[in-house]
Amino acid sequence: MASEKAKALAAQQKAERKAEKLRKKNSDDPRDWGRTRQIVEAYKRTNEVDPQLKWWTTAAVAAPIIASVLIGIWLQPWWMWLITGVMLALVLVLTVLTWRVKQANFKRYEGQAGSAEVAFQLLNKRKWSYEVGIAATRQMDIVHRVVGRPGIILVAEGNPARARALLATETKKHEQVAYGVTVTTVLVGRGQGQVPLDNLQKHIEKLPNAMQAHQITEVKQRLRALDAMRPKIPVPRGPMPTMKGVNRAMRGR
Repeated sequence: MASEKAKALAAQQKAERKAEKLRKKNSDDPRDWGRTRQIVEAYKRTNEVDPQLKWWTTAAVAAPIIASVLIGIWLQPWWMWLITGVMLALVLVLTVLTWRVKQANFKRYEGQAGSAEVAFQLLNKRKWSYEVGIAATRQMDIVHRVVGRPGIILVAEGNPARARALLATETKKHEQVAYGVTVTTVLVGRGQGQVPLDNLQKHIEKLPNAMQAHQITEVKQRLRALDAMRPKIPVPRGPMPTMKGVNRAMRGR
């Protein structure tokens, strides 16, 4: 009797593992993909907006291998230099792909509502937290919020005049709730006094620190009370083609 139950349990577990494997195989969620599929999908999606990608990756593979072969002709054993070249090619092609993926995402989403999230995703999640679309106008001028050691950073995108007015309103609200905390405003764009999308991550990370770690927790608690009093803004979002480890490499960690 016990052995029959054990067999039934083993069969059930085997079926569950098979079903889970099939689910991941057919999943559109990058978190369910293996490393190889993530790299392939990142390449495909990036290639859609970056036709030069194939030349960059080809050069990244060819250059170290050719160099290692030439060195191997003079310095034996040649096969050791070839292996070294192949390993360097793998590292270099992933570095190039990471760089082009990042640039392609900025190009794909720049100017769209909610595009600032592309930059926010590259922030170190242990140091920063963000909320997308905390306020918006009917014309989809949007304000987002980032919280970290520099304090509260309000990031707006959209029509400059309307976005600045919305930023001023949100700054007052945040200063009333998180009194004493530095509130910095950023307007995304390529005009005078604006920060381009592809430079937003670095701009935020370079802001001077104004809070200690324990103060960040207190500020977040106060901000929850502010957020509870207003409805969520439906901000359009798009998939970001990434693979495991790529976001960390983008952040330079």
